[in-house]
Amino acid sequence: MSGAATKPVETSSPAGAAPETAAAMPTFGEALRVWLKVGLLSFGGPAGQIALLHREVVDDRRWVSDARFLHALNFCTLLPGPEAQQLATYLGWLLHGVRGGVAAGVLFVLPGMVVMLGLSILYATLGEVPVVSALFFGLKCAVLVLVVEALLRVARRALKTNAAWALAAAAFVALYAFGVPFPVVVLAAALIGYFAPGAFKGGSHGEAKDGPPAVLDAVLAADPGRPARLAAKAWRAGWIGVALWLLPVVLLMASGAGIFADVAWFFSKMAVVTVGGAYAVLAYVAQEAVQGYGWLSPDQMLVGLGLAETTPGPLILVLQFVGFLAGYGQGGLAWGVLAAVLTVWVTFAPCFAFIFLGAPYVERLHSNRELTSALAAVTAAVVGVIANLALWFGLRVLFADVHRVEVGPVTLDMPVLGSLDPLALALAALAAMCLFRLKLGLLPTLGTTAAVGLVAKLALG
Repeated sequence: MSGAATKPVETSSPAGAAPETAAAMPTFGEALRVWLKVGLLSFGGPAGQIALLHREVVDDRRWVSDARFLHALNFCTLLPGPEAQQLATYLGWLLHGVRGGVAAGVLFVLPGMVVMLGLSILYATLGEVPVVSALFFGLKCAVLVLVVEALLRVARRALKTNAAWALAAAAFVALYAFGVPFPVVVLAAALIGYFAPGAFKGGSHGEAKDGPPAVLDAVLAADPGRPARLAAKAWRAGWIGVALWLLPVVLLMASGAGIFADVAWFFSKMAVVTVGGAYAVLAYVAQEAVQGYGWLSPDQMLVGLGLAETTPGPLILVLQFVGFLAGYGQGGLAWGVLAAVLTVWVTFAPCFAFIFLGAPYVERLHSNRELTSALAAVTAAVVGVIANLALWFGLRVLFADVHRVEVGPVTLDMPVLGSLDPLALALAALAAMCLFRLKLGLLPTLGTTAAVGLVAKLALG
């Protein structure tokens, strides 16, 4: 246990018996320090963030058992949105009710949001400075390799049956060749998994381990009515979260607020289709924000993903960068900041609502065979989605010219081979060597590639 103060929890006893202290729960202040630490150090995407949460609340402090942690994680993977942030919210709720969930979820996002806003302002105001442009060039070459690494990681976890492989391939073809919208692909995959529960196997984050009794489990064992008491407040908080999410969207759209209405509506849609993580939805975001709204260029989309990779917090904060550039392009810096804050609001407010509304039903959801299979099918389809994203990014990082070829109902993005950028190819190869061969990790890989890109760009003039 941490050396910080803990709070004895009195639990109910049989009639006529005096209350007894069952376990020493962490104080709210102690939990706040842990959630802030997690928010500041949550680099490396969802896998690294989940590992950090596990180390803090399971291994180091034994607030939660490994089995309960994995149970909560399984529930969070059923939801749209960043699963690591929602897992933190769920654990905070279990420990200290609604205020604990809000604190854990907000602190998970806040440090990354502040850093991302600063980097967005830097890019928008100084992005054309040669030194800054050269740094970002190396960064986006490394991002391509990071997307490929994410593809391999998810594929290893998700593609465990022939049906899963077939579904992943079908999702890729639907997106790349036929332009099927991302939400349609996710919905179709979920329905296939739901009605064919024997065809898919969910990936695992690990098996529960035996160990000394965790604080929360001891409290729940002595006080089994605790979840029911938390449930009523959770449901109320969930519906408040829904109102706080949708009310600004409705008001902005009804008032014809231009770019802010577009941002609120677009990113609210993203909030409910981000099943499978940020990488899975980025192809859809890029398609709509780049080609549909014209808020930013493909290169800028790559820069945003690179910035999100270098900051703590959920990778989905890349949407904040997109929202900032949307506002910045319409009204300058002040509009960019407002649009960025609005983007974060409509992206994460639903996450709290989903947790508070769904947490009381977690046991029923966790034991439902059809829902588990639907999640596994969606995860398999996400492999195809990420493959499409990797191809989309790769073509635009490595080639200066990409054109669209239409053959009947099929539309393909094809590169002009003569426009291959040798420096981009070399930097991507360097990033691959750092990440896969030398095992340098996320930040050293990004730093090395950005530094080499800076030197090479400046040397070549």
